[in-house]
Amino acid sequence: MWTGQRQGDLLALTWGAYDGKTLRLIQRKTIRRKRGHAGTRVVIPVGAPLKARLDALRDARGPAAGEHILLTERGTAWTESGFRASWRKACIAAGVEGVTFHDLRGTAVTRLALAGATPPEIGTVTGHSLRDVHQILDSHYLSRDPALAESAIRKLESG
Repeated sequence: MWTGQRQGDLLALTWGAYDGKTLRLIQRKTIRRKRGHAGTRVVIPVGAPLKARLDALRDARGPAAGEHILLTERGTAWTESGFRASWRKACIAAGVEGVTFHDLRGTAVTRLALAGATPPEIGTVTGHSLRDVHQILDSHYLSRDPALAESAIRKLESG
């Protein structure tokens, strides 16, 4: 949720993509979708909660630059199908229904917007086009957030 990235791109991340301040990656879906396209390059400033977790993992493991960041309990890189199965089991155990891992991407877009980030800022973090950012916010998420309505009325009252 702190990156707004797709599952496959997160599973492919290696320690070489993390410099202690940012994560750098090339989104794989944009490579597959647009033949001849080099892929969308994304540089994600790492927020404090994610930084703390990444630094703790790096300190505990002492990983090499080519080693994957996200590993199974056995210390091996995840396969996408293995991760999906484990994610599904974790959701069942937590009583979470009706959402997928990919919903975290939309949640990141929404949380960034609620924090005051502009659509260009959001797209820079997540790799979405401006059109896609607007569509995500318009179609799925912001219409459900009562805090936005409260904020709008407070602004109206003070303006």
